[in-house]
Amino acid sequence: MSRKPWGRPLARMKTVRVAGLLALLTLTLSGCSAQQWERNLRFGWPTGVTKQATRMRVLWTWTGVTALALGVVVWGLIFWACLRYRKKSDELPRQTKYNFAVEIVCFTFPFIVIAGLFYRTVVVEDYVNKLTKNPDVIVQVDAFKWNWQFEYLSYLAADGTRRNTVYPGQQDVADNAGNTKARDNVVPPERCDEAAGNSSYSCGASGTAQNAAAGPLNLSTVGSQDEIPVLVIPENRTVRFIEHSEDVIHSFWVPEFLFKRDVIPYGTTGTTRDNQFEITATKKGNFVGRCAELCGTYHSQMNFEVRVVSMQTYTTYLAALQKIGPIDPARQSKALAAAGMSPYATSTHPFNTDRTYRGPSKKGQEVDN
Repeated sequence: MSRKPWGRPLARMKTVRVAGLLALLTLTLSGCSAQQWERNLRFGWPTGVTKQATRMRVLWTWTGVTALALGVVVWGLIFWACLRYRKKSDELPRQTKYNFAVEIVCFTFPFIVIAGLFYRTVVVEDYVNKLTKNPDVIVQVDAFKWNWQFEYLSYLAADGTRRNTVYPGQQDVADNAGNTKARDNVVPPERCDEAAGNSSYSCGASGTAQNAAAGPLNLSTVGSQDEIPVLVIPENRTVRFIEHSEDVIHSFWVPEFLFKRDVIPYGTTGTTRDNQFEITATKKGNFVGRCAELCGTYHSQMNFEVRVVSMQTYTTYLAALQKIGPIDPARQSKALAAAGMSPYATSTHPFNTDRTYRGPSKKGQEVDN
């Protein structure tokens, strides 16, 4: 029985449509650079404000493009087979099973695609997790129920020397809870329970003040129930974060970084085992940060703000913190104002913790009545 050449007109129509689609795509993209084209083709992925986020976005974009290309091939083969080999009679068509060439192609091609995606994923993961030998800025993030403390450990000056950012004449005292405060501000054992709710003091987890080996006290700020903690970092500088917790698991997350990492408690005041990571922010601005690990009653209120500023503004802020000293509970807002920034967070605000209050927290209603 002779067959009608149904496939030839269909093949010609398909070729014309594909050519027209490619011509339209070429005209659409001709006015865009490769970087603009890639940036717009994100498939829902956020843009991000760090170099690491850009690498992850590029991986996501080309993974999506690869998936779409494979989908077009598979869909084309399915539709072609449906049209080319649709039933025309009861005659059994020619069988192609045990075809060695077809089986080799069907095995090799998917393997090459998967291997390529795996390789690129490993490369990007290594870049995101990379720790440089000499980062520009080192910051320690202390998470506790339910707020954050930011300790500015050191930074590289313009002359290439590393400068430790400490309060002159102050010594560090660490307690069982992992807090670090000025020696003059440690609570006597008999008053520890009384001051347990005051973030200006340092009490041990067992209810008594704990002395540790004295050392320099780094510049730091800490949040409270009526003040959002603000972390200031410089633009286009490699910033290393050392994450520390002494109570439960928290998670340091800034959505615009496209990255988060758990803050694991290891039961020690040391930081040798703590998680660390680095980012290089490429865009100035104020970005909200959150705890991304359910850590207890006030987990949802554990917000903070990251401010990406120029290096000059960053050093001005540290100098203001150093001048104000570690005892002043308002040192964060005063130092921010001295550096020419808004004294309080702008991307988020404290929650109303009054248990009798009924309604959503609003800006200006942070303090209990």
